Amino acid sequence: MPVRQLSEILINRIAAGEVVERPASAVKELVENALDAGARRIEVVLSGGGSRLIRITDDGAGMSPADLSLAVERHATSKLADENLESIATLGFRGEALPSIGAVARLTIVTRMKGADSAWEILVEGGKKHPVKPAALGEGTRVEVRDLFFATPARMKFMKTERAETQAAIEAVRRLALSRPDVAFTIVAEDRAPVTYAARTDDNEGRLARMADVLGGELRENAVAVQGEREGVGVTGLAGLPTFSKANSLSQYLFVNGRPVRDKVLIGAVRAAYADLLHGDRHPVVALFIRIDPREVDVNVHPAKTEVRFRDPGLIRGLLIRALKDALGEGSMRSSSTGADRLVAFARRHVGGARAGSTWRGSAAPAFAPGFAEETQQAFDALASPSTDARANVVPVAAELLDRPLGAARAQLHETYIVAQTRDGLILVDQHAAHERIVYEKLKAALDRDGIRRQILLVPAVVELDANDAANLVERADDLAKLGLVIEAFGGSAVLVREVPAMLGETDAASLIRDLADHLAEWDASLPLERRLLAVASSMSCHGSVRAGRRLKPEEMNALLREMEATENAGQCNHGRPTYVELKLEDIEKLFGRR
Repeated sequence: MPVRQLSEILINRIAAGEVVERPASAVKELVENALDAGARRIEVVLSGGGSRLIRITDDGAGMSPADLSLAVERHATSKLADENLESIATLGFRGEALPSIGAVARLTIVTRMKGADSAWEILVEGGKKHPVKPAALGEGTRVEVRDLFFATPARMKFMKTERAETQAAIEAVRRLALSRPDVAFTIVAEDRAPVTYAARTDDNEGRLARMADVLGGELRENAVAVQGEREGVGVTGLAGLPTFSKANSLSQYLFVNGRPVRDKVLIGAVRAAYADLLHGDRHPVVALFIRIDPREVDVNVHPAKTEVRFRDPGLIRGLLIRALKDALGEGSMRSSSTGADRLVAFARRHVGGARAGSTWRGSAAPAFAPGFAEETQQAFDALASPSTDARANVVPVAAELLDRPLGAARAQLHETYIVAQTRDGLILVDQHAAHERIVYEKLKAALDRDGIRRQILLVPAVVELDANDAANLVERADDLAKLGLVIEAFGGSAVLVREVPAMLGETDAASLIRDLADHLAEWDASLPLERRLLAVASSMSCHGSVRAGRRLKPEEMNALLREMEATENAGQCNHGRPTYVELKLEDIEKLFGRR
């Protein structure tokens, strides 16, 4: 087959495949254009998930007829003053979005410059450019994209449902709205109420307000402020508490000089900062804004401009990890909010079975609807002969401890939960989760300091395993020895445990070895040795913790509370679950209708 030159229309359609992958891509490009044009108000209208209609209206600078005609040509842009690609200060500059969209859709642009007498309109239909003609519009620009991909019907097969495409487009606008709190956004889509984000001040306070607008006030209640700077690079934003984690990484909002990105360096740094705080299948919620000299970052890496390349990625990674660790360390004694209002709603929903004004007389109690109220009634019926498991281990109040962050231990419930009293509320502690974090932090400190002390087993434990699991453990025997666990091969499918970490106390060596075998089967060899060792230490700490079901003495309960107060990241266990929850008196009063 001979070599031939492709037609301009076909070239544009090929380029569109790189720039406009789905309706959300077109929305992102067009909103970025509006922001670069100096818009202070942007309206986004979607129909059919964006495949039938995308309309972006802004009050930006607008264009002259000559600029409008040139704007739909490939590699034409107003965002580069010269040939310098080393210092990009705009969101888009490649000059491909408008001609690419016009190549696969029906694109109409109406624009009017500030102070101009009239507006102008151009239509590009499946790559065919129509002449510029007069139109009617106030100052600014309106871009309409209809019948997206009508010129490339094969692309339609890869579209998701209208609902999914709408959600993706809205998410693209949300990310841009987070980056520009000084701009007002309105989003109108089918089957949804219109959403408006009012313009905020362009400072830290305004950014926090916009975060609350876009992400909801729940993040602000369950997050800590992040701030750091190193060698001219700065980072600000919010980091969600580990107990406020998600099942995926979609709630990680990362920005570089106002540009929303999904960068591997940044995502890896966030993951590393939370490594000690979250289980592998949980993801933190963050909104982080990085300020850097444009000459130190290359934004011309990918047509969609979602990836960047830093000149010094080590600097960025180190700054981000340090800033996040500092912020999370300061909030280490915080757990996610209890949601007292949700508790009130739950209580009202389940305890509302009794008729108003009814009373109990002797054992003739009213019939309750199944649920919480039924269990409550059963508990009252059982008062004559309470079970040992349900009886509280009551502790006299230690008044001098009421002002401590975690208060004074008052009771142990179900031999698992410690109830502590503070001056203005109560705290419920999961004794196993709390002690697990304490043991883990001690293991880390010992590993950094002078190694972990070992305890020789009087009778070495023989643990039968799968042959592959046994081989994996023996292969890593030297690494495990650094953590105080000394093992050796014992036949083809067993290992012999000779020593265990002393701080674990009395532990079930066989159970520990089996858990570690499961963990090592998922060992990521690409991680640094230190991170792998800490992952093993996290698993080991679970076996050295106070178990649920163990009755604690009053002095043991208070000692655990004091150790929690002195331990870094004590608000959550190694798996990201809360170690305690707090109810203020006002929360309790809400539960009983006193507020």
